[in-house]
This record gives sequence, structure tokens and C-alpha cells, in this order.
Amino acid sequence: MVPKNDDVLADVLAIPGSDLLSNNSGPNTGNSPRTWKNLRLNWSRNTYFGALVFNLAAFFLPALYSTLSKLWVANIDPSRVVTTDVYTYIGVVAEVLNEGLPRASWLIIGDIASRSYRQRLQLSYTLIIVQSVLGLIMSIVFIAAAPTFAKGFVPVEVRAASLAYVRIGAFSALSSALEVAVSTATRALDHPDVPLVISCVKFTVNIILDLLIISRFHIGSFTPTVNMQGGIQLACNMTASIFGLCYFLYTNRKGIPPADSTHAHEENHSTRPSYLAFKVLARPGALTLTESLIRNALYLWLVHGIVSLGSDYSTAWGVFNTIRWGLVMVPVQALEATSLTFIGHHWGKYQRDLPNPTLNPTIPFKAILGIIQPALKSIAIALVVEIPLCLFLAFLGARPFAHYLSNSDAVAKITAHMWQTIDWCYIFYAVSTQLTTILLATRPRWYLYQSLASNLLYVLPWAIVCQVVHLDEGDAWMYHSLVFGGSLVFSFFDIVVFDGLWAWRLRGGKMRLEAFRES
Repeated sequence: MVPKNDDVLADVLAIPGSDLLSNNSGPNTGNSPRTWKNLRLNWSRNTYFGALVFNLAAFFLPALYSTLSKLWVANIDPSRVVTTDVYTYIGVVAEVLNEGLPRASWLIIGDIASRSYRQRLQLSYTLIIVQSVLGLIMSIVFIAAAPTFAKGFVPVEVRAASLAYVRIGAFSALSSALEVAVSTATRALDHPDVPLVISCVKFTVNIILDLLIISRFHIGSFTPTVNMQGGIQLACNMTASIFGLCYFLYTNRKGIPPADSTHAHEENHSTRPSYLAFKVLARPGALTLTESLIRNALYLWLVHGIVSLGSDYSTAWGVFNTIRWGLVMVPVQALEATSLTFIGHHWGKYQRDLPNPTLNPTIPFKAILGIIQPALKSIAIALVVEIPLCLFLAFLGARPFAHYLSNSDAVAKITAHMWQTIDWCYIFYAVSTQLTTILLATRPRWYLYQSLASNLLYVLPWAIVCQVVHLDEGDAWMYHSLVFGGSLVFSFFDIVVFDGLWAWRLRGGKMRLEAFRES
């Protein structure tokens, strides 16, 4: 029998560690011990706002270093700033891998209601092992194909000099695979401190070594090179990823939380990686992998066209992305990770209370609001942060910041024009990213469908136009702004439609719930 609506809503909102259910049964005073206790709990790492603080710090530090690294390189040789984008484009290819199984974590590992902590830990270890192996294979492929990759993504002016940098950056596929697997799994386990540790180690070691070796104040009489910066970045990324993994293993060896009454029979469940755990992750992971493959293939196709337009335009695009990822995207990514974590928790709690998820249960609107409340919080915070930030960059900050990063007047002018043209589109992007978490953490198949609609109906046609029309630096951005900016606006309306259909079908009992659980 399907639970009563009120009971379901209460259960959804009463998830352990959730800050969605406040105690308003009676008057509280400012000095009430109960009030202060609740305030402390609300900022712990297994609550929305506590996890958000950890995630903000974890995303901010790598973005800050990415910004500073362009500054170091600009001081060494301004013409080689574009070379550092090799790391970005290798990361885009690796992102296909990193958005496959890891993005299934929110639905699978984040299901705190249907799986014991030991089961979730086994899934996490399996994810880390599989991703590390795949990352190593991808790195070897990058080394073997370095000349071809440089031809596609490095301007001809610096292509020959950048070949060694490409080979150095190849192993960033391995480091990023390990880092993303550990970070995503631990966030789904309510351990956002692990990604923060990784970011702190990476940032601290990077800054120290960069200051000592490649900054203007470096020690010794040698001349720093761009390849030195790439080697330092790779070494620090690997060190931080391995340190984060060791920290994660150490914290779990100290003691796994005892099984509660719901999962008492799982107290002795093995935590060793297994093929069965891989199969559980692979089902939704295949959907997120397909989505990422299509989206990033189109992006790289467009980037190849950008690179062919020359060094200034390519450098401006790289600096634009540095501003975008270093400032705009940090709060968006932190809010996204937090929303995914808690929607995954809420969805698992709701499905556990259904006697037969294969039926088409009618879900009341209040219960749906309870499930998606983390996304609604994230939208409100994103608007408060992103609107003033976009206005500041548009009117004051974009051009001087771009000049500071590139040490080039021409590049700064192009970058400022890029930003001022589509800055408002990133407000739509900030909102649509949070709305997307609803589908990703509950129905990966629908997440794939909405992405296909956006990329095949909008991005692909414009990408074809950019290949057919003869572009030069003077008119290229008119087309590229329609692709990149227009896709953000189109995706917003796309995800609103799909989220609306998702809620309508749930409320009307027209959706068969999928439970990705062990057989």
C-alpha cells in the first residue's frame, strides 16, 4: 500500500542531517539552548549550508590558481598564455570520462535511505578504481596523439613550442579522473571536507612552487619556462589527488559509522570494490556518459574553429574562460554539488518508503517541493550572487582583468567584448544548472533527454553554420556568441520544460520510478 501523502512528506523532510525541517512548534528565544543547538547543526557538513561552505572553498581554490597560473605565464612569455589552455582542452576530453560514472554518484552513492554506509563505501571504492584505470589509459592515448592534439587545439604560431607542454599535460587526465572520482564520491557520502583537503593541498603546493620557481621572485638565476609551469601543475595535481584519496581512506579506517536499525543486516557488508558494484554504477553512468560525450564533442568542434582564427582570438577565448570559471562558475558549481547531494538523499528516502517503486505512485505536490527544495535554495542564492557579479564585470572589471591575465591590449579588448556580449546569459545558466540537478539526481534518463534536446536542436545547427561560414577575427564572435550565449538561454527554457514534465508526471502517477539497486 502506498504511504499516505502526509506521511511521505514528513519522511522526505525529516531526512537525518537535513536542515529542511525546522522546529516551529513553539516560541523560541534567542538564548534558548535548543535554538543554539539547531544553529550549530545547520552548519555541519551533512546539512545544506554546511556542505555549501565546504564546496565553495573546494571550488574556489583551484579556480584561483588557474587565474594565477595565466599571470605567471604572461610574465614569462605573453605569446604562450594560449599554450596553458591545453590543460583546459585535455580536461574537456577527460570530462567525458569524469561525467560518466561519477555523475551517477548522486543517485546511487547518495541514496542514504536504501543503502547502508558500507554499501555506499563499496560503491565509492569501485568508482575510484575504475576511474583511475580509465584515466591512465586516456593519458597514454594523449601522449601517443600529442602532435595531432596540438594541431587541433594550439594556434599555429606556438604549436611547435607547445608540443612538450601537451605531453606534460597528458597525465592531467589521470589526475583529474582520480580527483573527480574521490571528490564526487565523498560529497555523495556527506564528506565535503575531502574535496576541500584536495583543493587546499593543490593550491598551497602550487603557489609555493610557482613562487619559488617560475614567478618574478623565483630563486636561482635560471630562466623559467612555460613547460616548468606545466610540470609543476601536473605534479601538484597528482600529489593533491593521491593525498585526498589517502585522507579519505584514513578517515574511514578510523571507524565506519555503525549500522542503524534500517540497515542492521548490512553491518558486515564488504567494502571491497566489486564487479556487482560497478554494474550498479554503470546503469545510470551510461546515460550521463552519453550526455557528456555529445555535449563535449560539439564544444571541442567549436573550439577547434576558434583556435584556427589565430593567437589573439584563441588567447582571448582562453582568458574569457578563465574569468568564467574563476569567478562566475565557482558559486554555480558549489551550489550545484550541494543541490545534487541533498536531492539525491531526499529522492532515495522517498523511494525507500514506496512498497513497490515499479508501480506508478501519485506523489503530492508538497512532497515534490520537499524533494527539490535544495535546488530552489540554490537558485535563490545563485541569483543573489551572479547578477551583481555580472554587472560588475560588464561595466568595470572585464577589460582590466583580462589585460592583467594576458598582458596584451589586443587580447583584453577582445575578451571584454566577448564578456559584455553574453554576460547576461550566465544568469540564465546559473539558474538552469540548479534546475538540472533535479533530473540528474533523480532521473538520469530525463537528464540525457533534456541535454540532447539542447545540443541537437540548438548547438549542433549553429556549430554547422560556424563551419560553413568563412569566419575571421572581425566577425567570428557574432556567430560564436549566438552559439555559446544562445545555448545557455535555450538550455534554460529547455530544462524548465523538462522539470515541469517531471513534476507533472510524478504528481499524476504517470512515471514509473527506477530504483538502481543491487540485484
